[in-house]
Formats: sequence, structure tokens, C-alpha cells
Amino acid sequence: MNTLSHYLLTQAYNNAWSNHRLLRACNELGQEDFEAPRTGFFPSIKATLNHILTVDWFYIDGLERDWRGEPPHPDYGSFFRPSEPMATCAELWREQAASDRKLIAYCAQLSDDVLNHVVSIGREGAPQRDTRVRLLAHVFQHQIHHRGQVHNMLSGTPVKPPQLDEFFAQGEAPLRAQDFAELGWTETQIWHS
Repeated sequence: MNTLSHYLLTQAYNNAWSNHRLLRACNELGQEDFEAPRTGFFPSIKATLNHILTVDWFYIDGLERDWRGEPPHPDYGSFFRPSEPMATCAELWREQAASDRKLIAYCAQLSDDVLNHVVSIGREGAPQRDTRVRLLAHVFQHQIHHRGQVHNMLSGTPVKPPQLDEFFAQGEAPLRAQDFAELGWTETQIWHS
């Protein structure tokens, strides 16, 4: 199935899979290493992972509200108060997995003919208005950007950073089989082949 909407769905699965692998590794850290100051856009693994989650909450809420025909969230800033809502990696992993499932469900209902629909999301001043396809591309890129920072931060800990680039190649399916089993997915479910 070679459609843009299916590609976006595979990106949502890839996003969830990458988060699963990264958070499983981060969950091996002690709390001190999890919170320790590190070089990155955000000052710790904890802060960076919380940022990924809160931004996901913000955008997924906006996309879902639009899908239901509702106006933008009246207090979009609530997604970022507090800036680090999860204190432990185990909490982050649980909440990120729930957010990832929502994003997969959202993308699963899309078809190519609705991707250029303009979505309004609350922002200071005027709402942000962009097409579904652009907003989703932004969400995926945002995650990739900050996951890469966490991956790099892990290099300065006792935990080895996990491999995160084995999702799309058909011949590398065995390398992700354990993760897919943990997530309850199959190759056929994602690739329709």
C-alpha cells in the first residue's frame, strides 16, 4: 500500500517503537543518572523526555479536537504546566506509550484525501493553522530530534544507547521482532504485506 496516509501511519509506529526502545534503556538508569545535568537542548535526560511527552500531548490534543470538529484547546499552556510532569522514567515510559498509542490510532483513521485539511491549534495570539500532513511531519521530526539528544546523553551513562534505525528495512525485521512482540504488533499489521 503506497499512500501518504499509510506512510504517516508507519511513521507513527516507528515513533512508538523508537520511544519504546529508548525508554526501556533509560529505565535502566538510576534516578540520579536520569536527573543528572547533561549537555543538550534541555539540561537532563528527564527534562528532555518530559519535553517530548508534553509536546506530544499538545499536538495530539489539537489534532484529535480538530478531527472531532471541536475548537482548539482553551488553555493550551496547560500541557506544559509543569514542564516536567513525570518524576521517574517508569512514569514517562507509561505515559509516552499511551500518547504513542493515541498517535497511531489517529494516523490509522487517515486517508490521503483528508491530509490537506487545515487544523487550528491554540497558540499565544492567533491559532497555529497548518495541514494535517505538515503537523504530523512536525511531530515526528520533533521526536526524532529530541530522541537523538537523549540517545547522545545516554552515552555518558553506564547504559548503552539502543539502536534506533532498524524500522523500515524489510531484511532487519528479526532485529525488531522482540520489540514488536512486547508492543503487540506484527509486520503485517504495519506494512499490510
